Amino acid sequence: MFGRDTERGYDGIDVAGPADGTPIVFVHGAMFTRTMWRPQQRGLSDAYRVVAPDLPGHGVRASETFQMEPAIGVLEDAIERHTDGNPVLVGLSLGGYVATEYAYHNPADVDGLVLTGSSANPVGGMETLTRGFGGLARLATKPELGNRLVERLGEQWVRNRDLPTDTEAAIIDAGIYPRQFGNAGPPLAGEDFRAKLSTYPGPTLILNGEHDKVMRRGEREHASAAQDARIEVLAGVGHICNLHRPETYTSRVRNFVQQRVPSQR
Repeated sequence: MFGRDTERGYDGIDVAGPADGTPIVFVHGAMFTRTMWRPQQRGLSDAYRVVAPDLPGHGVRASETFQMEPAIGVLEDAIERHTDGNPVLVGLSLGGYVATEYAYHNPADVDGLVLTGSSANPVGGMETLTRGFGGLARLATKPELGNRLVERLGEQWVRNRDLPTDTEAAIIDAGIYPRQFGNAGPPLAGEDFRAKLSTYPGPTLILNGEHDKVMRRGEREHASAAQDARIEVLAGVGHICNLHRPETYTSRVRNFVQQRVPSQR
């Protein structure tokens, strides 16, 4: 199913593909886990070293609460243990902000960025919106009944996608973590990720779903702030576009790595 040298994520990190392949590290969004990247693992592990860790508060790290510094530590650990350095980072939603933060602190150690659903910069009015929406999410999911209701909605959303049976089962079995959606808001609110992105010298792909009206906000400004960026939009899909159109998303990532990331292997 995956490429050679496949390892499964008993320690919260899925690894697939040849050890000497260009590393691509995928960073998941809030509520989901590393398993949301299974279609991309399947599609890219023929040639690339594909790594996907669980962030704090999700999957095997569900006992933790999301904070940015420990999340950066998770990426550092995954990169050090499972790649030979200088990965391409692919992040969706919360994962896009984590990837941007990592590249901000380690610009020479990242060969490329793919940012999905994370063009909205949580400063100014968006800071207020981020804090407010996070607070509402925490209130809604604090009661166990509310938390379970959102879990079931998330599971049904996954079932409504046209995914292979084993991929669907992997995502659902790993769990949905609604409370982390609210917990992720405060660490992001007020952080100028657009300014941080502007310091990263490598190639960046802003890859969004057409109907992601909230998290696409400011995508042109986001791309303009970056030193070397382009925008691509997947038609007819929303925020979690890697699961809406997995083959197309995978091919866009592959094309970006092939065309924009210098091969040093």
